[in-house]
Amino acid sequence: MVAIIVNEQSVIPGARAACKRAAELVLDRKKVVVALVDDKTMAELHERFLGKSGPTDVLSFPHGEIVVSADTAAREAKARGIPPLHELVLYVVHGALHLAGHDDRKTKTQKLMRAAERKVLAELGYGDVFGARETRTDRKRPFRKNERKKTQLKTQKKTQKKRR
Repeated sequence: MVAIIVNEQSVIPGARAACKRAAELVLDRKKVVVALVDDKTMAELHERFLGKSGPTDVLSFPHGEIVVSADTAAREAKARGIPPLHELVLYVVHGALHLAGHDDRKTKTQKLMRAAERKVLAELGYGDVFGARETRTDRKRPFRKNERKKTQLKTQKKTQKKRR
């Protein structure tokens, strides 16, 4: 597997090695190019290829290219209360899973893809970044009183059961 990392950002230190490792774990025997860019570059690509304005977190292209926004990762990580590198690696894993054939456009396949993301992130030693504080962009409505804590406890219990 050849993972070529084009690091055009300076927001998240250690990104090159972490993203290379993530892409190689998911895309075992495929060539992939991962570009780490800023929001300005991502917004231009988002408009050019999907016709949507503004930046997005990750774009993947069928010929083995993944583009991730370090600025978006830093912003979302702050909102979630996790390290920016973990969020950035999540984006690379997400893009790589798309290249491996996963789809998150329907509820059923989205759940399967989210499970695959959790598995890969755990193998990489990042744990469950989804168990961290969720933001409004992750949910249709804000958490109700005590709901966040209950959700986190359920996630922890499931993780403990799987380890046994």
